[in-house]
Amino acid sequence: MDFTVPEELASLRASFGAFLEREVRPLEDEFAADFARGVTPPGLAEAGASLTRTSCAHGFYAAHMPESVGGWGLSNLGMTLLVEDAARSGLRLAAYALGPPNPAAPTPLLLDLPEHLHESYIAPLMAGEQTMCFALSEPEAGSDAQALRTRAVRDGDDWLLQGTKHYITNGDRADFAVVFAVTDPDKRAHGGITAFVVPREQYTTGKTQHTLADSHPVELVLDGARIPADHVVGEVGFGFYAAMGFLNAGRAFIGAQCLGMAQWCLDQAVAHAQARTAFGKPIGKFQGVSFPLAESKAEIEAMRWLTYHLAWQVDEGREPPVLDSSIVKYFNTERAYRIADRCLQVFGGQGLLKEGPIEAVLRHLRMLRIVEGASEIQKLVIARSLGL
Repeated sequence: MDFTVPEELASLRASFGAFLEREVRPLEDEFAADFARGVTPPGLAEAGASLTRTSCAHGFYAAHMPESVGGWGLSNLGMTLLVEDAARSGLRLAAYALGPPNPAAPTPLLLDLPEHLHESYIAPLMAGEQTMCFALSEPEAGSDAQALRTRAVRDGDDWLLQGTKHYITNGDRADFAVVFAVTDPDKRAHGGITAFVVPREQYTTGKTQHTLADSHPVELVLDGARIPADHVVGEVGFGFYAAMGFLNAGRAFIGAQCLGMAQWCLDQAVAHAQARTAFGKPIGKFQGVSFPLAESKAEIEAMRWLTYHLAWQVDEGREPPVLDSSIVKYFNTERAYRIADRCLQVFGGQGLLKEGPIEAVLRHLRMLRIVEGASEIQKLVIARSLGL
């Protein structure tokens, strides 16, 4: 076993770190006053889109995509390290600099489209000129994803889609959606769910679903959307497997994001514990402060090696590592949230302020314990691996 990060990936991390400082931090500083007041800065979306295009030009944003479509073919471990570093930077706008784990970004799932559609749907994503969304969840189908009610019926050379999706991240801004619909009600998850690329003009957005995090999903309404037959992703009937593959592959990146955020929180709490004094000495000298931070450090190291091991398994072609994906998703989201909560406590009343370094991270981590497979679903997968 060799746990050394390869030299080429260490160099890549250094280059990406320099990119964050050069391109992202100035924008972060520009918007800092609005972030401190808990409001969305005017022009944030435009600045973020510009930053994404700049990152695309440098190759970072879609580095995980194969060279055949303009990516670098970067290993899963390599992309995992970049996601970790973006999160550890504490820069909110760093999310615009990398595709994963954002469902608005290009995904290998789209490689299963007919090749003649790659230029229309993959190329604009690779250049940062368009975004997409992943439309699986429905009002009656969340954790039980195979209970979809959205239907797709063949009509000549087209498919007609009818249904409503919700909790769709980037649904209000996406140029197209990857929509999952039932094509055979009898088979459902076993050959009866199909994935379609649906252009923006074929669906409408419903209400915005405001959450405690800083991103707010929307409903998508498909009312007789007419989709050409060649817009099927992969094979008819096998969309459920594609959806699960998408979610499993992305869990290494979610794990890396949690790892980076937890490390950011710990770094901030340690610095505060060293600088803040009470009763005549730094508060870090009190075990009520130092022991929770020591526990956090131990948990971060466990998160790190679970995440790297999952990325290594994917790179070794040991797919689908369903069990390890569930372990990373469950362990990292739960532990990172716990760590952020401890670190916020170190700041006392200051930790509750919008201008503090932990508050927004804590809210984001609370969201990650639910999205893309809630912790209870991950524990179900783990329990089944034990024969329970």
